[in-house]
Amino acid sequence: MPTCLPIVRRRCHACPSQRLRASGKFRVNANHKLLDVWLLALCSACGETAKLTVLERMTVRSIPPELLDRLHANDPGLIAELLQDPAVQHQNRLALDWTDAWRLDTGGSDHLDLDVIDVAVRNAARIPVRPTRLIAEGCGVSRGEVDRLIAEGKIVSAFRLSGKLTGDFTFTLKR
Repeated sequence: MPTCLPIVRRRCHACPSQRLRASGKFRVNANHKLLDVWLLALCSACGETAKLTVLERMTVRSIPPELLDRLHANDPGLIAELLQDPAVQHQNRLALDWTDAWRLDTGGSDHLDLDVIDVAVRNAARIPVRPTRLIAEGCGVSRGEVDRLIAEGKIVSAFRLSGKLTGDFTFTLKR
């Protein structure tokens, strides 16, 4: 599950840094009946403000009133939703860096004594994580040990456990 907002990977217009952090504020600009909405982000190096486009030239009536209320209230939940929206990411040419922005909740360690463990991993957000890293953290072993268990067939899954996944997955651990 996420613990904080991810770092936005996009070049700062004022310095060579590629790391921005969401400021937690929106800017809504009205031009007659048309609205522009930006999410404000601050450069991690120089503190310069960058605007990430959320809506461009939208008529006021075409925007749901609940969304407008959330924009005006600088809703943190909306900020997280918009940062993860593929359309917003593509429009602003940005990527998200989730390093140190999530944690693993295993529900306790009493399950580690069993011979066979069926595990279902549920991602609370679309966070790209390495399944081998999650298994290592959840079971209290090294990533090398997890790779060895996969090679020996003691960890099996219908999903590819190498690389990164953003969705839910399941696996079985045989001791």
